[in-house]
Amino acid sequence: MSAVWEELSERIRGETVELDRIVRRAEDVWREASRNIGEQDIYLDSVALNIHSFYSGMEKLFELISYCIDNNRPAGRTWHRDLLRKMTEEVQGVRPAVINTCWLPQLDELRRFRHLVRNVYTHNIVPEKVAPIVSALPDLWPHLKDELLAFADFLSELKNS
Repeated sequence: MSAVWEELSERIRGETVELDRIVRRAEDVWREASRNIGEQDIYLDSVALNIHSFYSGMEKLFELISYCIDNNRPAGRTWHRDLLRKMTEEVQGVRPAVINTCWLPQLDELRRFRHLVRNVYTHNIVPEKVAPIVSALPDLWPHLKDELLAFADFLSELKNS
């Protein structure tokens, strides 16, 4: 089991590097969208895709934690939302909460936005919907990153004990 914990720990560390890039890219493209109003639609598509990628990356880590550590594969109609909530809960005798409950509303907003991006035509994505989401990422991500890396440290400690 310790090999699984170490592998997951390394996966979390690697994914945080990728998520850093996605957040920076979303911010950069959002700035360009505000400077180039005439071409804003093209930039909005890119921002929406980066937000989609960010949440998908987070969710993939949560799925791996659920499967590898909790021995639970998410299922059912509301599994995306259930998985997110589950990551805010300690599993007694198994693991601490992965993320703080205070981030749940913002992550749930990202989850819903990702759903929107997957299920509507991109020309229906409007700046008013994107603005609060992309504006929140620079404040949200450092906290989430710290918590993910702390969880990776927890997994490494499990391996060593």
